[in-house]
Amino acid sequence: MNDKSRNLNHPRVEALIRELSQLMGPGAKTGMFEEMFTDLALIGRENPDFADHKLIHKTLRELRESLTLFLPFRGKRKVAVFGSSRVSDSHPNYKLAMELAQGLVHQDFQVITGAGGGIMEAANRGAGREKSFGLNIKLPSEQSANPYIDNDPHLMKFKYFFTRKLMFIKESSATVLLPGGFGTLDEGFENLTLFQTGKCMPRPIVLLDHKDDNYWDRWMDFIGSVIVEQGFASKNDLSLVYRARSAQEAIERILNYYKVFHSLRYVGDLTVLRLTNPLSPNFVKGLNTEFQDIIVKGSLQPTPPHKQELRNNEFPELPRLSFYFDKSSFGRLNQLIEAINQF
Repeated sequence: MNDKSRNLNHPRVEALIRELSQLMGPGAKTGMFEEMFTDLALIGRENPDFADHKLIHKTLRELRESLTLFLPFRGKRKVAVFGSSRVSDSHPNYKLAMELAQGLVHQDFQVITGAGGGIMEAANRGAGREKSFGLNIKLPSEQSANPYIDNDPHLMKFKYFFTRKLMFIKESSATVLLPGGFGTLDEGFENLTLFQTGKCMPRPIVLLDHKDDNYWDRWMDFIGSVIVEQGFASKNDLSLVYRARSAQEAIERILNYYKVFHSLRYVGDLTVLRLTNPLSPNFVKGLNTEFQDIIVKGSLQPTPPHKQELRNNEFPELPRLSFYFDKSSFGRLNQLIEAINQF
């Protein structure tokens, strides 16, 4: 707390903050809580707007409640499923979403939806209550939860879209988008934007519709012929999404994404790829040749767990591949992950 702009200049309050920070749980970082409590104190002192205080209070409460909801299930990979709330249970995409969720659960995944009707209902129905979560949103028209997640301990209702969207990304390892309206496209672009800018960890983003539907084909045509063609995105960014025409194809896309690649971690300037299996020296040599364009110095090298990873007990048993990534070519990074999964 050396930043002068964050100096309370109030010895009594500062002492209380230090004392309160010492009383946090055994895993709490005292210095971090001192900063958090100081920020809250500064907001109270500097900003007299009660509406702002309410926004911060409600945001913190929603974050606390949602983190508490997911904490016991962090050991399971989850798939966020989005799509229209307006399709009936006789629609082919409803049946496709239900089949997708059933297949994901069979592969030991859990499912997260927006808890509404249509595609969301189908996914909660297919996954079952024990294996699915619902993140509902309070709307002026009052969206109710679907009967397959309503009144369930895995259901949470949010006031703010931004906290809800954060939880969808933070708590899932993959995204499947079925055709939908503005909300579905908003979530799709959010996923793409966060991946393309490196603000979320790599993940498979799957566009799924039934075999007679051209919804995503037309969307991809727009992305390629307008956004990419006019230079607003790179052609490599198209590799951030996958097309699927069946539930099984979507599931295989997700399974293959984590076949050898496990997770990514930044350690200073290094990008660390954690793997389920070690790669052969010749295979790594080939990767260095193929992806030299995104390596700013040195090369892809097998490495042991780094100190920060060991300190937090982050999968110390897994082999690793570390390199200095340019941190801008995330389409190419996704292609690197795909190449690793071919080993």
